[in-house]
Amino acid sequence: MKILVLANFGMGLYNFRKELLEELIKEDNEVYISLPDDEYVPKLKKIGCKFIDTHLERRGKNPLTDFKLLLDYVGIIKRVKPDIVLTYTIKPNVYGGIACAITKTPFITNITGLGTSVENKGLIQKITLMLYKLGLMKASCVFFQNLNNRRFFEDNRIVKSKTRLIPGSGVNLEQHKFEKYPMSDEKVRFLFIGRIMKAKGIEELFEAAKLVKENYPNVQFHLIGGIEENYNEEIDKLEKLGIIKYHGQQNDVHSFIKKSHATILPSYHEGLANVLLESASSGRPVLASGVPGCVETFDDGLTGFGFEVMSVESLVKAITKFVNLPYEQKKEMGIAGRTKMENEFDRNIVINAYLQEINTIMEDSNEFIREVS
Repeated sequence: MKILVLANFGMGLYNFRKELLEELIKEDNEVYISLPDDEYVPKLKKIGCKFIDTHLERRGKNPLTDFKLLLDYVGIIKRVKPDIVLTYTIKPNVYGGIACAITKTPFITNITGLGTSVENKGLIQKITLMLYKLGLMKASCVFFQNLNNRRFFEDNRIVKSKTRLIPGSGVNLEQHKFEKYPMSDEKVRFLFIGRIMKAKGIEELFEAAKLVKENYPNVQFHLIGGIEENYNEEIDKLEKLGIIKYHGQQNDVHSFIKKSHATILPSYHEGLANVLLESASSGRPVLASGVPGCVETFDDGLTGFGFEVMSVESLVKAITKFVNLPYEQKKEMGIAGRTKMENEFDRNIVINAYLQEINTIMEDSNEFIREVS
């Protein structure tokens, strides 16, 4: 069987879906991946994927460029002739879905989050929802990573096909193994992992870090992730003042999680936050904004603390509360987080859901062929 995967960049495909791709290849399927060329493509090729270089502007809003992407997808599907297509993130979901409808190819869509274009009300939201309605019209199944996203799509009548809730991308419990808690909390190290952009709550984090450092000079704030919006000057300034330490983009986040006491994510919206899953799986408490996609990943007061989204005051309170916890309680939070990941977020749950849906689609297709022949 031929399976085509449409995605917007290699990092997400490799870090969060590698195990699914490996399982599909292991079952003697030909797996094609369509995405822009990047440093993760050689790794994806190494596990057996066949790469199709596809130009895609993740944050671009040029309709001509997007129309060309649609034509590219139609051409790729006609050339590869896949039995089924898997799509991830907004543009592959929308234009890949339309291309599958045009070519009458079964496809499974994964809504990895609503994204800023949907979260922010206005003309862009209306256009995006209209496109989503077109893209998902013929989907065989639509996976959602949190209940609120599914309700939003159903309430707005964007999706009419079968839907299914999965625990995000799940977490690889072996790769993000449980790590012994740092020996001392004389210096409490908080870790932010994510794109440096407003929607990740980076401005609130900067302000909170300034306030916390005034009263708790032993607290450290470490940041990992590519800068996607203009925060270079602010980061340089805060680093010189000793308020934060920026480590840039990192391929190995686990080594940073291992050294931290807790992970912070003040995001405005998420599908389901992988960084929180990976941190909890490693035995680290999480502090996260109380939004869909974050709240599912922790039990407040047991495996971490929540705080109000876009509120510096609430974020400072959560950080201060954690800093003042006894060392053993911080450690127990991490242990409880690992248990939660084992019980609810094992990546194998996601892999099995995909295999079930793919098998169902192929059985239905074979049944249809028998009926018409």
